[in-house]
Amino acid sequence: MVLTERQLFLSSRVVADGVIIPNGGVLVDENGLIEKIVTKKQADDIIKESDGKIKVVDGGDLVLLAGVVDSHVHVNEPGRTAWEGFQTATSAAASGGITTIVDMPLNSIPPTTTVKNLKTKVASAKENVYVDVAFWGGVIPGNEDSLRDLVKAGVVGFKCFLCPSGVKEFPNVGPRDLEKTFDALEGTGSVLAFHAELEEDNDGPPSSKKIKKKDPEEYSTYLESRPPTMELDAVSLIKDFVSKTDVRVHVVHVSSADVVPLLVEARKARAAKDHQAWRAGVTAETCHHYLTFSADDIPKGKSEYKCAPPIRDKENKERLWDYLLDDNLDLVVSDHSPCTPDLKTSNNLEAWGGISSVQFGLSLFWTAASSRGLDLTTISKYLSAGPAKLCGLQNRKGALEPGLDADLIFFDPDAYFIVSTEIIRHKNKLTPYIGRELKGVVKKTYLRGQLIYENNDIVGEPKGKLLLNDI
Repeated sequence: MVLTERQLFLSSRVVADGVIIPNGGVLVDENGLIEKIVTKKQADDIIKESDGKIKVVDGGDLVLLAGVVDSHVHVNEPGRTAWEGFQTATSAAASGGITTIVDMPLNSIPPTTTVKNLKTKVASAKENVYVDVAFWGGVIPGNEDSLRDLVKAGVVGFKCFLCPSGVKEFPNVGPRDLEKTFDALEGTGSVLAFHAELEEDNDGPPSSKKIKKKDPEEYSTYLESRPPTMELDAVSLIKDFVSKTDVRVHVVHVSSADVVPLLVEARKARAAKDHQAWRAGVTAETCHHYLTFSADDIPKGKSEYKCAPPIRDKENKERLWDYLLDDNLDLVVSDHSPCTPDLKTSNNLEAWGGISSVQFGLSLFWTAASSRGLDLTTISKYLSAGPAKLCGLQNRKGALEPGLDADLIFFDPDAYFIVSTEIIRHKNKLTPYIGRELKGVVKKTYLRGQLIYENNDIVGEPKGKLLLNDI
């Protein structure tokens, strides 16, 4: 669907270019692209000169923001569609103000490790997405010859694991695999993203026999099984490779604050070589659950909180916030990794390790950020612009700027709601946030100027696009 008329979106607070514009607006052309950001006087002139031929959408006191880009979502379709699917994941995203998601290469079957497998995934997603969807490719042992073809197909980058992934069809890589991968990606402009936990000889976490004797329902038992040293060892390995290659690297879901100084060192060393990529091609993200929860607060037997790497203590959480606000972390994502209820047992050592939250990321972030005295510009910086830049989508997504897609949300930053199973749109209603009061409510979501969510409901049929080249 293509728009046939220009639109003018008005708000008492427009968040654009890192500032809050009072009583401004966003002018959108007939193709759903942002034409310009306007002041109140400019908006009044446009309305007057249009002679009634422009559609005015006045949000009043609702804040007008760029749509959120969540660059870390596991949709799982095809193959594990009982866990999640494109329709449910993207409808949840739309209701949470997310206008673009980037699908991870696992836990679908087949994984996105070849162009053939990518085509299988595209066939499942086509005409079934309420928001725009981009795709990560995957790196597993032996698929280095497929990587350049996946780049040509339009994947935003590649994801690999340095420890077992939890699914047999996506095995982890070792140093020799990484050498081949970096050689294959050199000069492509693509990015290699790491699940950065490293186990000793990949045989299991330290002291595994000792841990198995402890109560598996206690979260502390699981936490002990994945110590910060696993992240430190992994980032040290990555840092060694950074000095040997110009390929962009990214560390997903940073849990331990201890690894951030290593990443800063790697970034500085790369920048000293006159590296032109964003953040010298060394970036990292953290997740809403690491910025919200502390290990001490997790109830016994509640594996809804289980994720990998694990949620750590309160002091670690505060350090992650400090690093984020000092621009040593670059973006915040959901790592939405759902599963069926039978996989979330009370045994934290055996339960599936993933947290579902794609629908609530914006409100989760704003709840915490506003309590720390941060303003609305932090939403666009860490939830929209940062993920868009990571994925090479900054010329289409992630900001209110002329020429970009008019992906917009009207947001009430002062309203509250309680997370309940009744409002959850993702497939399985499992999340540690049930019963939690969150601040900030998405009232309307627009995709390229088209209304896709309003009044607690999805509007119309799926209007999302698959952000790929012709394959």
